[in-house]
Amino acid sequence: MAGVPGVAAGSRVQLRDHAGRVRSGLVIRSANDAVLVEVFEGTDALDLERTWVRFLEEPYKLPVSRDMLGRVFNGSGRPCDGRPPVISADRRDINGEPLNPAARAYPREFIQTGISAIDGMNSLTRGQKLPIFSGGGLPHNRVAAQIVRQAKLLGEEAAEFVVVFAAFGASHADARFFQESFEESGVLNKVVMFLNLADEPVIERLLTPRAALTAAEYLAFDLDYHVLVVMTDMTAYAEALREVAVLRGDVPARKGYPGYLYSDLAEIYERAGRIKNRRGSITMIPVLSMPSDDITHPIPDLTGYITEGQIVLGRELSNQGVYPPVTVLPSLSRLMKDGIGKNFTREDHPTSPASCSPATPRRWKCGAGRHHRCRRTLRRRSPHPGVRRRLRAALHQPGRGRRPQYP
Repeated sequence: MAGVPGVAAGSRVQLRDHAGRVRSGLVIRSANDAVLVEVFEGTDALDLERTWVRFLEEPYKLPVSRDMLGRVFNGSGRPCDGRPPVISADRRDINGEPLNPAARAYPREFIQTGISAIDGMNSLTRGQKLPIFSGGGLPHNRVAAQIVRQAKLLGEEAAEFVVVFAAFGASHADARFFQESFEESGVLNKVVMFLNLADEPVIERLLTPRAALTAAEYLAFDLDYHVLVVMTDMTAYAEALREVAVLRGDVPARKGYPGYLYSDLAEIYERAGRIKNRRGSITMIPVLSMPSDDITHPIPDLTGYITEGQIVLGRELSNQGVYPPVTVLPSLSRLMKDGIGKNFTREDHPTSPASCSPATPRRWKCGAGRHHRCRRTLRRRSPHPGVRRRLRAALHQPGRGRRPQYP
């Protein structure tokens, strides 16, 4: 559209066509000579001469309330479960509010996911960002749904735990699987769901994680809940960002992704954490599928720089029928030591992961400081088959003792 000065990028737009139907849009590029608007419902049957356009001059906002628990929303925060919309006078900007880094509290205390390979070897702490690196065809959706169903806090604070689940670019079958899984297990009343389907607008996919995190911030810092945010699949989000960047005319960088991919991902991931003098917390588990199982791809590579570790799902274990196919050696939780041990889990928990060390050659032991270098090494060369067998025996046969003995 030309001749519309002073319109900010990211502003909401309303369109009314000649038949009286109202559509929503978002300004994705603003310049002195023209404004580029992405229409959520598409531009089919729009008559340029008989279309009325209104610039609302405000960002997308989400009405927040305690009534969001147990509800299912689409990517832009509208109910899609057949129930009335959430009525609230409190509408929050989905882009979030800036947080003073000095106000952040260090992540501590244990969150139980119900998956032994994570709870025992790569534990999750409140306020941590721990992504799951998967690949095409691996059961990451099943793992994500299992975490939502089973995750909980230990002790008296168990009742203050809720989950915000967001899916981007999901198929109708996957969306139905998530919803039925949460309903049948009885956890839906403690879950806020945001579902963006694969056949829905790409621009809406960019709003979904921000809407989910806005709901999480309200539940955590206004209602004092401990919130676990599970998001899948961040690769679909990055693909949508690349597509919109092409429409805007942005200069592409690695593999065609925009140069601001790192800062855009950081804008999402860094909304997790804890704030001093606030009881609530936001813990994040983003799930991403690595194209061609390439851990050096820009999406997992940049995610690894921002987050505090990763859980890697292995194709070899999945092909052998092992579930969940968590590959222990490249997996890491950098904040594990601050959420386990005496007064958190068990006094001997910090020494349990070390029980596998006799089966691990020295060249495969890598600390947090050498994480990225060792990650590339593990991709080039896999551990010896005998080492893999011993690790599987130690992890999947707990009856043999805490510290297995090998010949």
